[in-house]
Amino acid sequence: MKFDELGINEKIVRAVTEMGFEETTPIQARAIPVVMEGRDIIGQAQTGTGKTAAFGIPLLERIDPKDKHVQAIVLCPTRELAIQVADEIRRLAKFMHGIKVIPIYGGQDIVKQIRSLKSGVQVVIGTPGRVMDHMRRKTVKFDHVTMAVLDEADEMLNMGFRDDIETILKEVPHERQTVLFSATMPQPIMDIAAQYQKDAQLIRVVRKELTVKNIEQYYFEVRPKSKEEVLSRLLDIYNPHLSIVFCNTKKQVDELVTGLQGRGYFAEGLHGDMKQQQRDRVMNGFRNGRTDILVATDVAARGIDVDDVDIVFNYDLPQDEEYYVHRIGRTGRAGRMGLAFSFVVGREVYKLKEIQRYCKTKIIAKPIPSLNDVASTKADMIFKNLGDMIASEDLSSYISMIENRVNEEDYTAMDIAAAFLKMSMRDGTDVDSAMGDDEFGDTGAQEGMVRLFINVGRQQKARPGDILGAIAGETGISGRLIGSIDMYDKYTFVEVPREYAQDVLRAMDHVKIKGKSINIEPANRK
Repeated sequence: MKFDELGINEKIVRAVTEMGFEETTPIQARAIPVVMEGRDIIGQAQTGTGKTAAFGIPLLERIDPKDKHVQAIVLCPTRELAIQVADEIRRLAKFMHGIKVIPIYGGQDIVKQIRSLKSGVQVVIGTPGRVMDHMRRKTVKFDHVTMAVLDEADEMLNMGFRDDIETILKEVPHERQTVLFSATMPQPIMDIAAQYQKDAQLIRVVRKELTVKNIEQYYFEVRPKSKEEVLSRLLDIYNPHLSIVFCNTKKQVDELVTGLQGRGYFAEGLHGDMKQQQRDRVMNGFRNGRTDILVATDVAARGIDVDDVDIVFNYDLPQDEEYYVHRIGRTGRAGRMGLAFSFVVGREVYKLKEIQRYCKTKIIAKPIPSLNDVASTKADMIFKNLGDMIASEDLSSYISMIENRVNEEDYTAMDIAAAFLKMSMRDGTDVDSAMGDDEFGDTGAQEGMVRLFINVGRQQKARPGDILGAIAGETGISGRLIGSIDMYDKYTFVEVPREYAQDVLRAMDHVKIKGKSINIEPANRK
């Protein structure tokens, strides 16, 4: 549907056209006519579906530019979203002279906000906490408000703003229009709607419209302790320009950022406990490309609008199917293809099936990449760069230097090339072990296998199944690939495929079996 078919102010149509939009989104086509009739609505829609215009256009239609009192209040969960909503409503009102819109939020000088409010403002977009601050100071009054909007209502509830929201709504005249938008519809949202709205119409974007088609979706079955290692391997193999990693808790965000930074990645975290100055620094770094990996909770990620995110990782599987859609929608924007990887632990595979049913899409299982895969990918990238350099640059002086060195020393040009390749694997990837060379020597195992020693045996009441389960669980290797397990009183020998031996050694370091921290190493190592 065209915007000019909705019967809205031609000045708003002109602004929308200048913004580059010709047709309405589904939520706009359904919500705008109802809101313009003056009815209360409950709109279910994700970020990126055009919901700001869905309530912003009818809101502007109601504003009297000559009246300098606050006539509309929009509540948002975060500073970022409040700023984003204010900017969009300003653009929609570009040709409607006399309308003033300001965002009020924590982290900004409240005196400056008070000065702006005193100068005459018709539309206030704010976070509940800062709006409450102004109410206590009596620097904002809602006597003339005719429309109240709750944007991202579910996130405001998750952040503990329910009491603030109710206090604010009680200060707004009873004869008002109340518009509520939320990505999910938990019971507390319906309770607020029942108490503060009048005969509200539910407008829901159908599930098909909530999915994003140009995103390839995969999952990996992992153990909790191996998540960081698997994430690191995927980052090394796919080498995304920008990626977002979603965690369910603030603690997990902090722990993962510390782990990734320790491995040499440019990663930063984003969650609700961070000060606003920190959040601004992190987001600026991510938008400018100084930070490659943004690790965030769902709440903190609201309001992020970055088009060129290559991969979204669900480090923790979200509890709500709609959050999954919201998360992966961060990639695959602006006509680009995107990737979404989810880590699934144990019985979470059943939750993944619910997500697939909801999205009406397939999330395909992928094997956990081995160190062999990582090393091969890095080597391929180095050889590609070498090929480009050989084709485009004059290397004659470097060739002379190598020839001189070969003539002076007792090694070949191939030796030099191999040494340079190893130096180029800058994160210290052990190619020899990853590629299954003879680093382990003769461990007494069958051909193609490596025999490992573990300092746990029958005296610790361990069973072969405990050893098998620990190795398969920590590494993701199928139990069928693990060879013979010979258990003795104080130790155990187990055979694993040579190509996975280094993976097993790294993953099993400091793992506990039967409550005992184990030591694992190649048997009879030379």
